[in-house]
Amino acid sequence: MNGTLNKVMLIGHLGDEVKMHYFEGGNCIGRFPLATNEVYINKQTNEKITSTEWHNLVVRNKAAEICEKYLSKGDKIYIEGRIKSRQWQAEDGTTKYTTEIQVTEFTFLTTKKEVEGVKTPQNLDQKPAAFEAPNTASPENDLPF
Repeated sequence: MNGTLNKVMLIGHLGDEVKMHYFEGGNCIGRFPLATNEVYINKQTNEKITSTEWHNLVVRNKAAEICEKYLSKGDKIYIEGRIKSRQWQAEDGTTKYTTEIQVTEFTFLTTKKEVEGVKTPQNLDQKPAAFEAPNTASPENDLPF
């Protein structure tokens, strides 16, 4: 393979609200942390261990506005993007480093607004409509060969 690939796919939960930053000219970016979990069993103690990895996500312009409008802490999201590292000078003169995921695609999997809408009292009292599957069975003497 001649080229390289920088692609990330994550499914996780927002660790905080989307923080927006607006720039001159109308552009904006949204930043939020995403938590992914790994669950495994410690073979020596049979204890269930959950390990959480935090990812710093960055979305731009219209995508950032959509995320800010519909996402909140705890929501589950699927993202695709690429890893980007950057550095800057802090006010105290030290050099700071960070690694971020520049989001290119995303899909909302569950949102708190959606879950809260499902749990309203009127929805809990509703009974599902009766559904009968159409009789598609063929007669016993009707052989396909």
